[in-house]
This record gives sequence, structure tokens and C-alpha cells, in this order.
Amino acid sequence: MKTAYYLVIAVFVLLALFVTGLPNLNICLLPRESRCDRRIGRADALIMALISLLYGGVAFTGLGSTLSPESFAPMWEDSVYLQLDQQRPVAELEYFCGVGEGSYLVEYSTDGVNWQELADFQQLYTDIFKWRSVKLAAPVEARFLCIHSAGPVYLGEFAVNDSTGLHAPLFPALESSAELAGLLTDEQHLVPERTGFLNSTYFDEIYHARTAWEHLHDVTPYEVSHPPLGKLIIALGMLLFGTTPFGWRFMGTFFGVLMLPVMYIFAKKLFGGRAVPTACTLVLAADFMHFVQTRIATIDTYAVFFIMLMYLFMYLFVSHEGEGNRRLWHLALSGIFFGLGIASKWTAAYAGAGLAVIWLFYWLVNRRQGLGAFLKNAGFCVVFFVAVPALIYYVSYFAYGTAAGLRGPGMFFTREYADMVLSNQSFMFNYHSGLVAEHPYASRWYQWLVDIRPILYYLEYFEDGSRSSFGAFVNPVLCWGGLVCMAVLLYAGIARRDREAAFILVGYLAQLLPWVLISRLTFAYHYFPCTVFLVLALGYVFKLMRLNSRRWKLYVGGFTVLSAAVFLLFYPALSGLVVDNAKATEILGWLPTWPF
Repeated sequence: MKTAYYLVIAVFVLLALFVTGLPNLNICLLPRESRCDRRIGRADALIMALISLLYGGVAFTGLGSTLSPESFAPMWEDSVYLQLDQQRPVAELEYFCGVGEGSYLVEYSTDGVNWQELADFQQLYTDIFKWRSVKLAAPVEARFLCIHSAGPVYLGEFAVNDSTGLHAPLFPALESSAELAGLLTDEQHLVPERTGFLNSTYFDEIYHARTAWEHLHDVTPYEVSHPPLGKLIIALGMLLFGTTPFGWRFMGTFFGVLMLPVMYIFAKKLFGGRAVPTACTLVLAADFMHFVQTRIATIDTYAVFFIMLMYLFMYLFVSHEGEGNRRLWHLALSGIFFGLGIASKWTAAYAGAGLAVIWLFYWLVNRRQGLGAFLKNAGFCVVFFVAVPALIYYVSYFAYGTAAGLRGPGMFFTREYADMVLSNQSFMFNYHSGLVAEHPYASRWYQWLVDIRPILYYLEYFEDGSRSSFGAFVNPVLCWGGLVCMAVLLYAGIARRDREAAFILVGYLAQLLPWVLISRLTFAYHYFPCTVFLVLALGYVFKLMRLNSRRWKLYVGGFTVLSAAVFLLFYPALSGLVVDNAKATEILGWLPTWPF
């Protein structure tokens, strides 16, 4: 552990050097300088493209298998007969689970007449799109197998390993069950040598990847505790790349790449120049939370992406970017992305509250425009922040309608469709408000501020002393350095009434403060939306350094390089790379509460 302590001390020393570069706030809070170009040019486009391509290459590497069983046998109280290529000592059974819960009883025979019980096992809701195995106490000589199912379950593939560990070929045995047997044995080449996150679901993928599959196949969804849009986006990746780990994780990773040019444009509009936007984009690319959270098939990525866009377009409106209808389009797009955000996850509503504060503050500052202009703009906002988001939200439930047998645009006007949407809102509210649960990696909001308790998503130990693991938490350089910068923004926003500082601060607090009042189970990933504003807070301080310090490039570049270096150091604990367990703990166990 000494190595980890030395690394923590080194990072704190470097952050302390960064803090010494903070300019004197009494003289540095200058008005927005007009000479600094905020237009997006070819050089900016090239920078965004290079960073996105570099990050995308890293993010898509090791994302998950592109091959997985995709033909599922519907096992409804069925008996399926299989035969091996020859009599073998059966030592292990492997199977790939589809949708549904139930149980299986497997019998074996050497002659196809006399049968004995071999194994029985269950398929649970937590097993969805996972490879599972049953190891026998001792090898059993068998030539024929019979699988009896109980419960409405889908089984993707069934395989047998003999006592030497070799995969034994399986074939349909009887004509009566040939169709089901064919579905269970048609993808034997996909049986993996080792199971893990690369070929199976993990954490909440068991809910969201499943729901995406159900939406694609007009099946009533199992998980209805969140709005549908995020899972529909996941389904698009599965439509493109199949029901594979790569398929259900593709869209999240793709949106994670898209966040980078959005951050660059946001920082460009806020701070101007190229150096500060480039630094902000690189810091976001090196953030642990951004990397890990966008590579898992859950819905948080889409909510955060739309939050970034709704705040970007609100800033373009309040900063008078463009004139006339162009400014109104910025406000309209902010509302549209707000609608897309809440249709992905309710937490985007917190961001909407922050937008409302910013909009009201804008009109207080610009009250000279008159009551008529205010009321006209308020009516515009009712359309694009209430009516349009409500329409987006309502239409996003279309997969629920098709699963219920409704078809065409007319279903949106039926009582049945409306009742489905309304009843789901009631369920979601009662579910989240009444959730009582425990989890070993749960954490509270004050722990997120300083990276006290990451959430461990995956951990597997191997016999040779190595391990594969990854979890979600903020890059400590961003987390700790960003918190210092947020304190600078607090001073600048209140004491100096700096509007850029106030804008970023409101966005941050809008995402954080609601969790202060929430007592239900929470995790580090709930801090994900706040990290966007931590990066912008850094950008604000970077801008101050650019305006007031001759050594600003050293400070800004040093912070950016430090973020990237720490990301590379922790890459094994973010990607599931197999590493020596003892050495990894010695290097990465910076805090006693970090499970690495």
C-alpha cells in the first residue's frame, strides 16, 4: 500500500501547485473579452475530430464480444432431446440464458431408453444474456440428454464439456423436439472458453439490455422503473450489431464519444480560444466516470448527453448568441433536449429546474426589455419546455403500445395507450420514493464530492493470482481539482456576480442538491451529471489563468497531462484488464474505501 500512498501524495502536491496558479480574484474577473473568437472553425473541427477518434479507439477496444447466441428456444414446459457425437464422460453443462424465469431438469442416458437425473438448475432474472455453467460432482458417461423446462423461459444455447474440458458436439436426437433442439445447438461455436463481462451482462445491464431486446421483439417490458427512451437507444445498437455485448453497449459508448465535441463547443462558447476548450475536452475524455459509465448498457449516459445539450443551447440563448429567430431556436432546442433527457431518465428533471433558474435570472437582468417581451418568451417556453417535452415523453412509450398489440399512429389517441403511460408514472414514483434496499457499494452525496466510495461493477479473481475488475468513480484529479474550482465559481458568482460562473454553478447544484434530500439507495454514478459542470468549472479557472498568468500554459497543460496520466494508471481498473491482484492493489488502493 505504500506505493498507493506515495501516488496520492504526489497528486496532491501537483494539485497544490495548480492551486498556487489561481489568480487574484480581485483583479482577474474581467468582462468577457471580445477579441477572443468563439466561432467554430476548421481548426476547432480538426481538434474535436482527433480527440474523438483517439478516445473512440480506446473506448471501443475491449467493449464486448461481437458474437453471441441470438436464436433463442422458447421453453414452455417442454422436453428437448439431444445427443452427443459419441458416448462421453460429461463433466460440465453450459447454457446461455435468454428472457424469462424458470427451472430446468436435465436427464442422461446411454441408450436413449433408460434415463437418470443429471442436474437441475434455475434461470433467474439476474441471468439474462449470461453464460452459466453447472459442474457435476463427478463425470457421468452419457450419449443422450433430455432437458425438461418449467416456466416461460428463453434458452439461447446449451453445451456440454467432457472430463478433459473439451467441448462435446451436440445434435437434435428426436424429431418431436428437433426444432427446439436445433435452436439450442445451432451456435455451438460461440460457447466461450471463459465467461465474464466480455460475453455476458453485468450490473443493471440485466434490466436495460433485456428491455431493449423486449422492445425489439414486441414483448411487454420487464423493467418499467425508468422511462423508455434510453432503452430504445440501446435497442438501436442491438438492431445494428445484434443481441451481443458489443451491440447492447455500442450506443452508450458512441454517445460517450459524442460528448467530447459537445464539451469542446460548450467550452468554446463559454471561454473562447482553442487551448481551454481542448483542455476541457481532454479532461472529460480522461474522466473515469465518463469512460466506465458510457461503456455499460444503462440509461445514465443518454440523460447526461441531453443535459449537456440543453445547457449548451440555454447558454447560447442567455449569452445573446445570434439574433431574432436564431436565438429562439436555441431556446427551443434547449427545451427539446430537456424533453429527450426526461424521456431517458427522470433525473434530467433536476437539470430542467436549473434551466428555469437561469432563464428567470436572465429576465431579471434584462427586465428593461419590458413585460410584453417577457410574457411572449414565457409563452414560447411553455410550448418548448412543457408541451413539446410532454409530447416527446408520451410518444416514447410506443414500444409499450406495440407490445400490447396496438399499431400505427392511431394508438397514441387511444385510452389504452394513455392509461399505460399514466399507470407507469404512478408505478415509477411509488417505486423510487419507496425503495428500501442495501448494497455494499452504495454511497451518499457527500462521499461523491471527494471520491470516497466508488461503485464496483465487476470483479473476478483467477487462480494465478490475477484479477479483472472495474468500477465507476470520478478521476480524482478532476474530482478534487474541480471541487476547488467550484469554490472559485461560488465566490465569483456571488461576490463578483460573474454570469458565466453563476451559470456553471447553477448547473452543478441543480444536479447535486436534490440528492441531499433523497434518502433512498444512491451510488457514485448519480454524480455523473455533475462531472460535466466540474469540467466547465475547470475551464472557467483555465480562462482566468490565460488572462492573468504568464505561466498559464504550464498550469493548464500540467493539469490536463496529470488527468491523462492518472487515467492511464487506473486503466486496468476501468476496463477490466487482467492484472496481478497484489500489485494492482498496491498501486491503485489510494483510499481504504476503494475496492481496487
